[in-house]
Amino acid sequence: MKQILLMLFVASVFSCKNEKTETATVETKSEIISSDEKTPVNYPFTIYDYDGLEPLINKEDDKVHVVNFWATWCAPCVKELPYFEAINKKYDDDELEVLLVSLDFPKNYGSKLVPFLEKHDLQSQVVAFDDVDQNRWIPAINNDWSGAIPATIIYKGDQRKFYEKSFTQEELETELKQFLK
Repeated sequence: MKQILLMLFVASVFSCKNEKTETATVETKSEIISSDEKTPVNYPFTIYDYDGLEPLINKEDDKVHVVNFWATWCAPCVKELPYFEAINKKYDDDELEVLLVSLDFPKNYGSKLVPFLEKHDLQSQVVAFDDVDQNRWIPAINNDWSGAIPATIIYKGDQRKFYEKSFTQEELETELKQFLK
């Protein structure tokens, strides 16, 4: 009987340690994503949670900002990326800033996102977004957003438009011209 009680006690102690280890891992991941040192050396982009991304999608300056949410696994997203690259190249850096926010899964950064970026040599700023609290960040980005991609924000000053759709080159230029007045 004493041996059974001893075994139950030992088992409960070890199960508690495992639970604490898992919690510590989650906290560590959150700290890494929220800190300034969140990008592994081999990734050509920075990884943000919503708190880190929020200042990048709400800049207050004289530029027109185009923020596109996309992923390598999203065919309409990949199809429209050259249009964002074209406007980034066409307009002066003082006039326009393009930010491509990848919603690729963190486990695929090395196997899919990095090779994609290398193959397509994107010149616009690319960041990876890793935040599991969709109930917080989706409505914070836009209250009407279902979370589907591609999605784009175009803004300058107090003027801001959100698009939950893919663009043709002409559509993107037309929308952009409303902000370049």
